[in-house]
Amino acid sequence: MKQEKIFRAEKISPLADRMRPKNFEEFVGQEDIAGQGKLLRKLIDKDQLMSLVFWGPPGVGKTTLAKIVAEQTKSDFIEISAVTSGKDELRKIIEGAKNALEAGKRTILFIDEIHRWNKAQQDALLPHVESGIITLIGATTENPSFEIIGPLLSRSRVFILKNLEAEDIVKIIKRALTDKERGLGNLKIKINTETIEILAGLSGGDARTALNGLELAVSAASGPAGAKNKEITIGIEDVKEALQRTHLVFDKKGEEFYNLISALHKSMRGSDANAALYWLARMLEGGADPLYVARRVLRFASEDIGMANSEALIQANAAYDACHKIGMPECTVHLAQAIVYCAKSKKSNLLYTAYGQAAKDARETSHFGVPLHLRNAPTKFMKEIGYGKDYKYNPNFKEPVEQDYLPPELKNRNYLGT
Repeated sequence: MKQEKIFRAEKISPLADRMRPKNFEEFVGQEDIAGQGKLLRKLIDKDQLMSLVFWGPPGVGKTTLAKIVAEQTKSDFIEISAVTSGKDELRKIIEGAKNALEAGKRTILFIDEIHRWNKAQQDALLPHVESGIITLIGATTENPSFEIIGPLLSRSRVFILKNLEAEDIVKIIKRALTDKERGLGNLKIKINTETIEILAGLSGGDARTALNGLELAVSAASGPAGAKNKEITIGIEDVKEALQRTHLVFDKKGEEFYNLISALHKSMRGSDANAALYWLARMLEGGADPLYVARRVLRFASEDIGMANSEALIQANAAYDACHKIGMPECTVHLAQAIVYCAKSKKSNLLYTAYGQAAKDARETSHFGVPLHLRNAPTKFMKEIGYGKDYKYNPNFKEPVEQDYLPPELKNRNYLGT
């Protein structure tokens, strides 16, 4: 009876959950940390597991990796959410972990959204991680340097997970379509390669979003009870409707994406705030990652505005921070503010051109030594051979100091033209 209940639960659980990889061989993406011969795999293969923190956006494999690790190491695996759990639940888990350890079995405690635990809760966890009663695996979408207490972080290895590539998500979708045990392989689904690629592109690097969208599109197209013998045709419009997005950004080759960011950039440079807003909306409403847009605005603030209005960099950085903290759709207004501000600002590419000239000189003159008077002299020997000799400490002088700061071969070089 128990096995039958488990079987039924698996069948009615969401497709994304059913298709969750059960081992490293099924895991797709994150090759730089989960690939053969990489650090995480080595730790698992050698059974030298330590506490881990998986940091990355939603749907990239944080929970899946935690479960694979537990399975590979044959440990007891306890999963809790930092949103709903607290100290009382932690105490019960610790007691169980102590008993398991006495029986010779380790306990892995997986805390999803660990950044939502406050300092006191994390402090309560720390001694049990230190003593080895539990092995912690935390998953977070936020920067662990800011959200996890230092002592706990110092006892953990942080692995950074990235958004999945479209090619990775295509593989995941195709596996779900053909898997007869856990996926949709028992249904007669007709879906072409272009539609699969568009679904992958619109998912924003999130495998869960892609599989949820696929499942919803199939359910909507299959009619009542999803008859197994009926051919189910899934087209681009079905995918767009399932994801509630329009196909504005990601075309098959990705060229339109770069056309749109180019239009946004040039509209800001041309001080057309209305056009900049339009291209911003085209990107965001089409599914573009707001953090990608925010990074481009950050670059623009110094490359195209720079010293003409140094406040632009502050505005752009604040918008990026807002995108990181609250995400879509709330962060659209913050990006709009930064883009309008940048569009209306005075423009200057002085920093861009100046750095380019300085970089050219740096590449061509890397053999030039630092002038002796500019070198620090922390030892007696360095002082004796002239390090720091005749250096004038500027704050000690009321008048401007006559002193060279460039190598003699570049004397009077003027990158800023001022």
